[in-house]
Amino acid sequence: MNYHNQWLIERYQRKDKIKYLFFWGHGESTSGTVTQSCLSQWWVAPFRENGITYPTAEHWMMAGKARLFNDEVVLQRILKAKTPAEAKKLGRQVRQFDPAVWDEHKSNIVIAGNLLKFSQHPELKEFLINTKDRVLVEASPVDTIWGIGMKSDHEHVENPLRWRGQNLLGYALMAVRDKL
Repeated sequence: MNYHNQWLIERYQRKDKIKYLFFWGHGESTSGTVTQSCLSQWWVAPFRENGITYPTAEHWMMAGKARLFNDEVVLQRILKAKTPAEAKKLGRQVRQFDPAVWDEHKSNIVIAGNLLKFSQHPELKEFLINTKDRVLVEASPVDTIWGIGMKSDHEHVENPLRWRGQNLLGYALMAVRDKL
């Protein structure tokens, strides 16, 4: 299924019953249980592909960006980044960056990385699968691309017509859930 805001808006306008799961942030729970924080790109859950370990899905995404634009120098720096914030900052330094090309590939890169992350961590996979048919929503007040541009306690958070962002991360995670 190809999830996007228009798909959700159509469901909303038909008055379908929609269950949401809002997430934002990557802190561990005090009890040590897996919570929706594991859906964050910054959640530390190392995964491997082709002999390379990625500490977070953010590292994977920024490495994918560097690979897409053939920037081997920045790629190597991203792979050595100690934090997802550092990886993200390095991702902004990718040379020959073309926003149109990135827009065409970014969702598939994020889906591929999260498929690796969730398939290599059984407890995370179980959490994601158990979200069932909920619409996963990154309730980031600052991200209007991967999130919705508002917090989970915003009065219009359950109305996708009022969202300020695209929720690309939420939809990518729903695609991963379908594949698992």
